[in-house]
Amino acid sequence: MPNAQCLPHLPSPTMPDTPALPYKIACLCDLRDKDGRVLLLRRKKAPNQGLCSPIGGKLDMTTGESPAMCARREILEEAGLDIPIERLHLLGLIAETAFEGQGHWLLFYYRVIGPVELESHEMNEGLLEWHHPDELDHLPLPVTDREIIWPMVRKHAPDDLHADAGFFAIHIDCTQGDLRWTVEEEKPAAKP
Repeated sequence: MPNAQCLPHLPSPTMPDTPALPYKIACLCDLRDKDGRVLLLRRKKAPNQGLCSPIGGKLDMTTGESPAMCARREILEEAGLDIPIERLHLLGLIAETAFEGQGHWLLFYYRVIGPVELESHEMNEGLLEWHHPDELDHLPLPVTDREIIWPMVRKHAPDDLHADAGFFAIHIDCTQGDLRWTVEEEKPAAKP
């Protein structure tokens, strides 16, 4: 993987060289159809304008919204699908330090258990469209997604949408020109 290295440990628990930036909490939602295709949003707006990423959005902290409630709301708002929380599996926890130099992000990555049905369509955030997982390497993706997040998803989530997925927690340090990341915790997917 170019411009990236996996570090066994972060240099300091206090990270003294980290800039003081606002922290944002959000969710990413991995929805698949019966053919195993993943639903991606080709974004019209920043962050990641013009790039493809899972649907999701910022947690509403003023209402005390939980990450799972945020995922459910974002799926309803962006895809028009009312997915019960019981179908959401927390697959990953992603901390990004100084993303694009603008802020720190804490992302809850949810996989929807079981397939969903939805037609590709344009919406206010961009174009929602289905892609086979093999196509991901050829799509315009954020560098963190391409080099770190999607490989972790592939490793911890089985193709069978009904099987028990695993879990990963990673920290991505975006403060330098090259990405650096640490796997803080991982549990492999259950064997069938």
